[in-house]
Amino acid sequence: MNEKKYLKWYQKIAYGSGDMASNCGYALISSFVMLYLTNAVGLNSLVIGTLMMASKLLDGVSDIFFGGLMDKTKSKMGQARPWMLYGQLGVSACLFLVFSIPSMSQTMQYAYFFVFYTAFNAVFYTANSIAYAALAAKITKNGQERVQLGSIRFIFATFTTLVISYNAMGLVEKFGGGTKGWRTVALIFALIALAVNTFCVLMVKEVPDEEIESANEMDNTGNSGEGNGPEKVSFGTSLKLLVKNPYYIIILGLYLVNYIYSGITQGSAIYFMTYYMEDPALLGTFSLFQLVPVMIILTLTPMLVKKLGSMWKMNLYARVITLLMGGVFVVGALNKSLPVMLFATFFRNMAGGPLTGTLNAWVAETSDYTWRTQKVRIDGVMFSCSSIGVKLGGGIGSAVVGWLLALGGFDGTAAVQSSGAINMIFFMYAVLPLIFGIVMAILVYLMKVEKANKEWDEKHQKGELA
Repeated sequence: MNEKKYLKWYQKIAYGSGDMASNCGYALISSFVMLYLTNAVGLNSLVIGTLMMASKLLDGVSDIFFGGLMDKTKSKMGQARPWMLYGQLGVSACLFLVFSIPSMSQTMQYAYFFVFYTAFNAVFYTANSIAYAALAAKITKNGQERVQLGSIRFIFATFTTLVISYNAMGLVEKFGGGTKGWRTVALIFALIALAVNTFCVLMVKEVPDEEIESANEMDNTGNSGEGNGPEKVSFGTSLKLLVKNPYYIIILGLYLVNYIYSGITQGSAIYFMTYYMEDPALLGTFSLFQLVPVMIILTLTPMLVKKLGSMWKMNLYARVITLLMGGVFVVGALNKSLPVMLFATFFRNMAGGPLTGTLNAWVAETSDYTWRTQKVRIDGVMFSCSSIGVKLGGGIGSAVVGWLLALGGFDGTAAVQSSGAINMIFFMYAVLPLIFGIVMAILVYLMKVEKANKEWDEKHQKGELA
């Protein structure tokens, strides 16, 4: 039986554009805030990394809290869209303020950075990103549409990251360089994010809970489910339900490892190109070879999932390729062979693309598993794993970059870096991604939630027939 379709083509595009808004802030901070702080403001990378880590400890607590608040929200706009709309106001304001550190004592500059970096991540980006992630489950219950939404949103995400990687440094120089240039660039992207996020919110509508729950009841038991509204649960009960779902733990691990990896590579990329390859302009070239293959494969991901029969099978095959290409990249980097490095980068990211396109759909499947086994909907708390992964994982990755730069003896004010600093930059950008790739492959192998849902359906449908 064909699943009901909920979305028009333009609504899928509008939903996907929300990740453009998200990455105007996330990509700029994850790729360039460390460089801005060490080279433009003159702060110490060890202290910055420690502040980032302390901020992320607060950030991790806020994710599930905001997810619980969203689950309790009742408004004409639904549950997710209000948080997404108003959260972006704070995101845009804090993005500008993080790149606008005033001239004062270094102690006050560290404090200023910590306050607004924490507000950006732990409060406003949390509210916005959890709502955006959960929105995929709230505007459709069609599995194929959810995969399509995941692919479309990450096409927008990769396109935005590519634009920022190619143009940020040039724009900084165009607007006066130094702190003035970074402040102007941050303002531009903050305003773009605000406009695009508003467009996304206004173009989609949430399906009423009653319709989703009724449809799920019909799918899973063969009954109409009329009269069964969503059960509201306390925050403590939501946490217990998360722990009972083994696939939540796995998908949370996937998000964390994926974005720690991303945070390290994005944060160390500009240093790798500047000090190891001795050509900062290569950042744009490498970004092109990282992001274009992802955009290509994401357009094919829904078809590949359908052909292979599951997201699990597709991602497992892809993980093998990413590991092979990671090894090729290390060999190319050791020899400073640009063609080999770009070849490995292209195919490693093409193979890694399906994971980014299916993570949200996997979370939706995980949320459905809780509904099947516990008869409770906790979409907001469930989708907190995406926000935890993006912000806590990315923050840990950025913090690791700061710590390892300091450990290697990096000095942002020095014209020439020591061999220890260069070796550490090479390790961060070339070797660490391969290590994280092995961990991700193990987690993907364990992520068999689709199979678990099908087996549950088959078992209970047989029970109904009996």
